[in-house]
Amino acid sequence: MNNRGILVLYTGCSGVGKGTIMKELLRRDPNIRLSVSNTTREPRDGEIDGVHYRFVTREEFLALADADGYIEYAEYCDNLYGTPKQHVEELLAAGYDVFLEIEVQGGLQVMEQFPDVLSIFILPPSIEELENRLRGRGTETEEVIRQRLAEAKNELAVAQQYRFRVVNDDLNTAVNEVLDILQRYR
Repeated sequence: MNNRGILVLYTGCSGVGKGTIMKELLRRDPNIRLSVSNTTREPRDGEIDGVHYRFVTREEFLALADADGYIEYAEYCDNLYGTPKQHVEELLAAGYDVFLEIEVQGGLQVMEQFPDVLSIFILPPSIEELENRLRGRGTETEEVIRQRLAEAKNELAVAQQYRFRVVNDDLNTAVNEVLDILQRYR
């Protein structure tokens, strides 16, 4: 691969199904790579360090931030999340299309730094369905669910700033839409 890859900003509310869509994108397109973000939150059941996230201490996270080692970072629901620069640059240089699966605050930072980024916002079919998905995960307390739903309403107001918006009502349809967008952009 001689061509530089495409940086893809891939965002949506917590519980919208970004991870589920991403698994299928990675399965279907060998040129897609997912940037693995650092986070200070605890791993959920089944999450693997270095695959889903790099789970770091708050001190480790802040040290890299102080060294200007993140493309973006933000605090969300009392945890820090950030995209390390070095790994993303290596993948892009190797010709891979790199998806930044990040939350909205970080997404706005990326759009500010990289105005030409391919930005895709994954939308829920409705707020009610989003609540059902969050509750169905069984991983958060009632307080965290309420916090995530309140944040989702603010995040949905930002969706119009993204170049593309995809509703995740049907998994296969949503995956095909994202792949079509990527193909057109290439």
